[in-house]
Amino acid sequence: MRVSGTIALTLDDGPDPLWTAPLLGALRESGARATFFVITPNAVANPDLIEAMHADGHEVGFHCLRHIRHAQQSEGELTGDLTAGLHQLQSVGVFPRAWRAPWGRETEVTRRLAIRHGLRLWGWNLDSHDWRGDSAAQMYTAIVAQGGLRNGDVVLMHDGLGPGAKRTGCEETLELTRLLIAEAAHEGLSLAPLSECQGVLA
Repeated sequence: MRVSGTIALTLDDGPDPLWTAPLLGALRESGARATFFVITPNAVANPDLIEAMHADGHEVGFHCLRHIRHAQQSEGELTGDLTAGLHQLQSVGVFPRAWRAPWGRETEVTRRLAIRHGLRLWGWNLDSHDWRGDSAAQMYTAIVAQGGLRNGDVVLMHDGLGPGAKRTGCEETLELTRLLIAEAAHEGLSLAPLSECQGVLA
């Protein structure tokens, strides 16, 4: 099928020792590649999953050292968290180019630090709200109601149970991932890591 555009699947708050591996498996089955925005202590605790992400051609981006809104941190605290987090990622072979702030909430300090460290900040335009515990069918229907998948879309999902999660597992995210992969194939859309995408939403 002719490729008519590119979308980016992004997964935050992992890697999770239970849920990230099956998500990687679902992506591997179709040859889809994604971007994982990791919490650095989780990455350090699960280097095998980071290695698997790299082996499958996924992008590993920086999410946070501590999942705290940037507006609730002083400039010194945020600078320290970023510096320490990047150092932790380097210890497991990750040198990120992409950064997503917790809850997607950036500040002027966030943007200055991103420039200083050569990081591109990424948001999203399609939110699965998977942290609420909705079924895959409900999440998929909500995405279709927003117009479905289109060239340039950035989809937010989670492969870990971050702060505020109302679910106990990521089964529905796994199923939603399979649904989105199938829909992308039907629409002739390729699935690529953010840093390889051209013209996608920031």
